[in-house]
Amino acid sequence: MKLHGQHIYLRQLTPNDVSNEYVAWMNDTEITQYLESRWSPQTFETVRTFVQAMCDSPKDFLFGMFLNTTNQHIGNIKIGNISSVHRYGDVGLIIGDKASWGKGIASEAISLVTKYGFEELNLHKLIAGMYEQNMGSYKAFIKAGYQDAGCYKAHFFCQGQYVDARLVEKCRE
Repeated sequence: MKLHGQHIYLRQLTPNDVSNEYVAWMNDTEITQYLESRWSPQTFETVRTFVQAMCDSPKDFLFGMFLNTTNQHIGNIKIGNISSVHRYGDVGLIIGDKASWGKGIASEAISLVTKYGFEELNLHKLIAGMYEQNMGSYKAFIKAGYQDAGCYKAHFFCQGQYVDARLVEKCRE
């Protein structure tokens, strides 16, 4: 199954998609500066184990982002922690290919995965949280139709201080 957009397509990521380049993203401090994975060094095996766990989980859906023109794997997006009772999940993403930053790829991926969450998973609501300094992510969610839902004060420890977590949400129409 592929979810097709204008510049990218999404498909479920498998352990076979783990490459040295993908592992390098996960160890690049600029790419992971707002990810919780930054606290531990990542290896080929830890990344493969993570991807396999996502494949095995009934509450998580991990997609790779691939460029339509070259099929290059440039990042990942997931719907995770799905509550079957309340019908919500959270969205998280990484664009590891720095050449793809600032080109609208994140908002396109968010729109694609949101449509999948609502139409295929029958979710009622999707949520996301990010470090307040991560304005690129925040703007991408807003562009994809998410609404600001407030913040958690002094929620994340970042660069020697506590910073707010910005929250966004989108309900199924």
